[in-house]
Amino acid sequence: MTALRYDVLGIGNAIVDVIARAEDDFLVAQGMNKGTMALIDEARAQAIYAAMGPAVESSGGSAANTIVGVASFGARAAFVGKVKGDKLGDSFTHDIRAAGVAFETKPATGGPSTACCYIMVTPDGERTMNTFLGAAQDLRPADIDEAQVASAAVTYLEGYLWDPPQAKEAFVKAAGIAHKAGRRVALTLSDAFCVDRYRAEFLDLIREGVVDIVFANERELHSLYETADFDTAIKVLRGDAKLAVVTRSEKGCVVVSRDAVTAVPAEPVEQVADVTGAGDLFAAGFLVGLARGKDHRTSARLGGIAAAEVIQHVGARPAVSLKARAAENGISV
Repeated sequence: MTALRYDVLGIGNAIVDVIARAEDDFLVAQGMNKGTMALIDEARAQAIYAAMGPAVESSGGSAANTIVGVASFGARAAFVGKVKGDKLGDSFTHDIRAAGVAFETKPATGGPSTACCYIMVTPDGERTMNTFLGAAQDLRPADIDEAQVASAAVTYLEGYLWDPPQAKEAFVKAAGIAHKAGRRVALTLSDAFCVDRYRAEFLDLIREGVVDIVFANERELHSLYETADFDTAIKVLRGDAKLAVVTRSEKGCVVVSRDAVTAVPAEPVEQVADVTGAGDLFAAGFLVGLARGKDHRTSARLGGIAAAEVIQHVGARPAVSLKARAAENGISV
């Protein structure tokens, strides 16, 4: 068997986040659907940037946020995603490597610029995202390094990247490599609208065992099974997935396996500043727990600790060491 080099390897969109505070009436004026993610073109991206207030830029993307969280726990982390060899691409590369993540994907030399996500944070902490996917959509099977995937305990796939056909091929290739090496594959459903577009394909990935672990929030779960009843959806999910985790905001999460359905409460939070990255960081904690041999409840607690940390400040990356935060809560990783 290939030697273990990484606890978690993530594959997803390499995006630079541009985060600004905004009032609800700004969203209305811009025709934005609060709390969702919309795909935009480069012209729309420029128009939003011109209209929005002061902003903070940082490297982002759902799976990239998760992998930075994995590194913050002191675990070994790697990321695969496509940027262009431009200023924003250089910024993304520097940021993610500085966070302790191995990032070796070759940048594109032509085509669209590096991806950006314009995130509006309203006073209630809700985030509304407008994403120009740019170069991130150009991830191809050739970008998947067999030795790297085989050396990761878990390969984590981002549902957002299921749009471009060549990225799907890259996903399936990575999953095959991981399973051949005796490793596990995880998928985050990413967004309810993403599930609406690819419901049948996501269900096939789960039911056929292409993915071993599924992450979803309540909205995504209801979309996946086209039911408003939580218990009904959980019952079907339990029959479909080997292992799944459904996050429920302040209600905590539910870990679903063939053996049991385990509810784990949320960690206490003093004040919600920005929910951007809550699901991403929850996945980081849970995956670190799994990779380090923790039980499902302890893994879910690690996820809750990470999510609680990230929602108490603006931005989708941890502001303190998650390893230290876990230790404060009596969990060593």
